Amino acid sequence: MDIRDLTVDDLDAVLDNRKRAFGPISGSGADTWRQLVVPVLPTGRFIGAFDGPRLIATVRINSFTQWWHGRPMPMGGIAGVTVAPEDRGRGVGRAIMQAAIERAAELGDVVSALYPATTPLYRSMGWEHAGGLTKVTIPTEALRGLGTGGPGVKLRRMGPDDAPELIATIGRIHAANRASGPLCHDERVWRLWLAEDDDFCYIADDGFLIYRWNGGDIEVDNCVAESETTARAMWSMVGTASSIAKSVTAVVDPYDPVFWLLRERSKDEIRQTRWMFRVIDLPAAVARRGFPAGVSMDTVIHVEDPQRPANSGAWRLEIFSGAGSVSPSSGTGPAFGIRGLSALYAGVPMATLRRTGLVAGGSAEDDEALDAAFHCAAYMLDYF
Repeated sequence: MDIRDLTVDDLDAVLDNRKRAFGPISGSGADTWRQLVVPVLPTGRFIGAFDGPRLIATVRINSFTQWWHGRPMPMGGIAGVTVAPEDRGRGVGRAIMQAAIERAAELGDVVSALYPATTPLYRSMGWEHAGGLTKVTIPTEALRGLGTGGPGVKLRRMGPDDAPELIATIGRIHAANRASGPLCHDERVWRLWLAEDDDFCYIADDGFLIYRWNGGDIEVDNCVAESETTARAMWSMVGTASSIAKSVTAVVDPYDPVFWLLRERSKDEIRQTRWMFRVIDLPAAVARRGFPAGVSMDTVIHVEDPQRPANSGAWRLEIFSGAGSVSPSSGTGPAFGIRGLSALYAGVPMATLRRTGLVAGGSAEDDEALDAAFHCAAYMLDYF
């Protein structure tokens, strides 16, 4: 088996494998896919496994910025994982994912996330379930009056040239909200999405909105705001379609203000798509993460990472004034496999990790300190 960077000459075979893995793709869908992946090829972020001249597996490592407790870091978003049906069961999937881990580290992605088609493979390579993409369905009429009575908020239409301003707005909002998990595309990808004819895109000084018609109803990709007035204005604008659209399905933060702005709320109609997370470079991931300013700790943790031995060993974990660091140590403390450590990083409580066998050793005091430091409700607003 030979694993190498993919080229333009490989794309027909890549697309064939993609169809066999995920089903048919329309002509326009294939064109959009090529627009997305061709510029990625020279960056080393799209690799394939070959048996002689035959392509048998692929993986793409998307370049994202992801926020953890309000601080941005480079994240490798794993996508386009395919194994030819006739080559499944040969260990090809593990081989291509090991190559993806090594490549992500080379590219400087300190953490990684993915939406799993299957859990066991990714768990065996160190990813663990961390958060969700939450979709809520709301009666359109319930949104219509949310902006009534507040000061005016200027919303203007967005196009491809607004990508830099959108990226800056996303960064300000996620930093201010101390968000954990949401990501941002690079400018090239945002320009592509903002050129979509069927999407309606608006931006304000402290928020943005992207939605479309879906049949006779409304589908909201993003409605993100830093202030109450902007949140009210954007949701209310979506609600102006209530004479035609009976419901709005929206991707939201699990604690999105819309849940508290609605006048009536007795039960929520919510669906979640789960995503998995992995620490790629432990020292860099801790150094770049934000932590609660009121939490201070100094403890030793043990980590075992067979796929990325540089993460393995005993580490002194220090957190103070919102910042953290790890350094090699020889002390004793809680012991994690990389799955458990990645889940902790994403806010999964120590009690859950203990009851699932993902951590051993340490004390109750260690557990409380680690929970306080890493607590968050991890979420994403984008599927990839």
